[in-house]
Amino acid sequence: MTAHPDFLKYVDKHADKFVQRLADAVQIKSISGDAAYREETIAMGHWLEKQLKGLGVTTALKDLGQQTLQGQRLDLPPAILGKLGDDPKKRTVLIYGHYDVQPALQSDGWATDPFTLVEKDEKLYGRGSTDDKGPIMGWLNVLEAHQAQRLELPVNLRFCFEGMEETGSEGLEAFIEKEAAAGEWFNGVDCVCISDNYWLNTRTPALTYGLRGIAYFAINVSGPGQDLHSGLFGRMVHEPMTDLIKLMSKLVDHDGQILIPGIESMVAPPTESEIELYTKMDYSIADVAEAAGASIALSDHKETVIMGRMRYPSLSLHGIQGAFSEPGGKTVIPSKVAGKFSIRLVPPQTPENVVPLVTAYIESEFAKMNSKNKMNVEHSHGGKPWVADINHWNFEAARRAIEAVWNKSPDYTREGGSIPVTLTFAETLGVNVLLLPMGRSDDGAHSTNEKLDLSNFIEGTKVLGTYLYEVAQLAREG
Repeated sequence: MTAHPDFLKYVDKHADKFVQRLADAVQIKSISGDAAYREETIAMGHWLEKQLKGLGVTTALKDLGQQTLQGQRLDLPPAILGKLGDDPKKRTVLIYGHYDVQPALQSDGWATDPFTLVEKDEKLYGRGSTDDKGPIMGWLNVLEAHQAQRLELPVNLRFCFEGMEETGSEGLEAFIEKEAAAGEWFNGVDCVCISDNYWLNTRTPALTYGLRGIAYFAINVSGPGQDLHSGLFGRMVHEPMTDLIKLMSKLVDHDGQILIPGIESMVAPPTESEIELYTKMDYSIADVAEAAGASIALSDHKETVIMGRMRYPSLSLHGIQGAFSEPGGKTVIPSKVAGKFSIRLVPPQTPENVVPLVTAYIESEFAKMNSKNKMNVEHSHGGKPWVADINHWNFEAARRAIEAVWNKSPDYTREGGSIPVTLTFAETLGVNVLLLPMGRSDDGAHSTNEKLDLSNFIEGTKVLGTYLYEVAQLAREG
C-alpha cells in the first residue's frame, strides 16, 4: 500500500513552508549540556509542544526533575508526550526524537551562523538540522499534510520527544518505565520508530537494526604534591604521565585489537547470512577515506572494515586531562593526569560484564610497573548494545516505504554509535524498535557546518508518512 497521493503532492507543494518550520526550530539554541542555555532548551520543548497541539495532537509536558550542571541546580527540559488516534482496529506506532542539540559557535569553524538555517547548494546548514530537529520536523510535516487535506492517518500515533539526549537522557529511563504501565501513554504501543541516525553513505537509504553500547573510563594517576620542574626532578621521581602512557599503550593494538583479556572472546564470529548483509551493502574503502578525510582504513576488505564498525567492539583513546597542551615548550612534570578512553560494546557485552575485566587488567599491569605513584580506574557512564529482528513487520514496512519513495532497496546497518533509549524502549515495551534515518553520512552531526540535504528532508518526510501506510497494510495482510 503506497501513501495517499494527496499526501505526497502536499509535501512537494509545501516544501518551502516545511523548510521555514525547520528554520524556526534551528534558531532556538536548545543546547542541553550548557547551563547558560537551559532556559532556551526548555523553551524549545514548549515550542514543539505548541506545534503538536496545533496539528491536532493531544499533548502533555512531563517534568523529569532536576540536575546539577556547572555548579547550578537546574530543571531538566520536559519530556513531551503526544497522542493522536485511539482506534483499536489500527496499529499504534510510537515516535521518538530529541529536541536538544550540541554546542556550536561560528568561531569553531562554521561558515555561517549555526543557529540560522542557511540553504546553499540544495543543503540546509544549521545546528540540529539533521540531529535531530530535521527528523522531528519531518513528522510534523506528515501531520500537517494529513490535517490540511483531512486525510485519515492509517495508524494511531504516540510521541515521545526529550530535551536531554545529547547529555545522557537524564531522567528518561525511569520515565519510560512509568509510562509503559497499564493506562499510561505508552501502553498498547505495537512498535517504535526512531529517526536519529544516518545513511551509511551519501547514496543509499538505510535501515538500522543494531547499535553498539558504550563503557567510558578514566585512568587516574597521581604522585607529586604539585607539578614539578623536569630539570630538577626528571629521573629522580616516578612521573604520573610516564605511567599513564605505558598503561594506555597496553589497551589496544595498532590494528584495533583490544588487548584486555576476555573482551574480544565474548563475541561470537559472524554467520554466513550476516556476512552476506555486509557484502550487499553499498559501501567501499573509498567511502571510509571520504568520511575520514584520508586513506587510513585498517583493511582493504570492505566486510572487515564494516564489521569493525558494526559488529565488533572497539576501544578508542580520547585524551589526557592534566597534561600540558598549550602552545610553547613548557617543561613541567604534571602531578596528576587522567587518561580517557571508551569501549564500544556489542552483544553479549554490557558495562556490567566488561568493567570488571578492564579494571582488573589495568590494576594488574600497573602493579607490574612497581611505581610509587597512585592509580585508580574510574568508570563514569555506559549503555548496553541493542540488536533488533530485521524480519519483523516494522522493518518490512520501512523497507517498502524506502523503495516506494527512493526507488532503491535500503542497506541494513548496525551503527557504531550508541543511543541508549533504543534499548530502553525495546526492553520496557517489549516491542520491535526501528531506526529509520533521514540524513546522509556526510551531514556532520555534532560537527561544524552540520547540514541536511533538502532532498533528504522532503523525500524523508515522504518516507516517514509512507512508512505509516505500510504498517497499516501489513496489519491487513496479517
